[in-house]
Amino acid sequence: MPSARRSFTRAELESYRDAEVPDLLPGPGQELRLLFVGINPGLWTAATQTHFAHPGNRFYPALLRAGVLTRAVDPAAGMTDEDREHLRERGVGITNLVRRATARADELTADELREGGERLLATIARTRPAVVAVAGITAYRQAFGVRKAQTGEQPEPVEGARLWVVPNPSGLNAHETVESLAVAYAEPARAADLLD
Repeated sequence: MPSARRSFTRAELESYRDAEVPDLLPGPGQELRLLFVGINPGLWTAATQTHFAHPGNRFYPALLRAGVLTRAVDPAAGMTDEDREHLRERGVGITNLVRRATARADELTADELREGGERLLATIARTRPAVVAVAGITAYRQAFGVRKAQTGEQPEPVEGARLWVVPNPSGLNAHETVESLAVAYAEPARAADLLD
């Protein structure tokens, strides 16, 4: 049964500042085909313990539109066990460059992003995804010191995985739509054999 949407007061959300959200990764016997990497958890994400959970975030609608997911996921009140299992069965995982929750990604330091890049490389080496998609060009550039990186597939794989940089699905990224995000997310999904 889907969870009911809820809202939080500003004080409730602020109480989740610096909280962490665990990675969502396939379990034993499940293959990790595509690992999405967010910048860091927002406060709503921390409150619900669900990646990309803010109601204004277009991540899950874009994945559905792209065909990565085969059923709608509404994480605003917290992802259900069925939602998590659907992602795992599809071979999709989610992690973040930086673990601590903030109201906005621009609250992160350059050192945190660089350390997050190192942590991400260790996660990729451990989990062995076929494809990695980092959501956010500015964060990618800072985390990996690639100042002129562009969105799309990167020229070099990381820890054996093909690497894409895709647009950030946050509602704050106003020039992207669900449709444009779906097109961008379909590229790494196709490379991971999730789409025809």
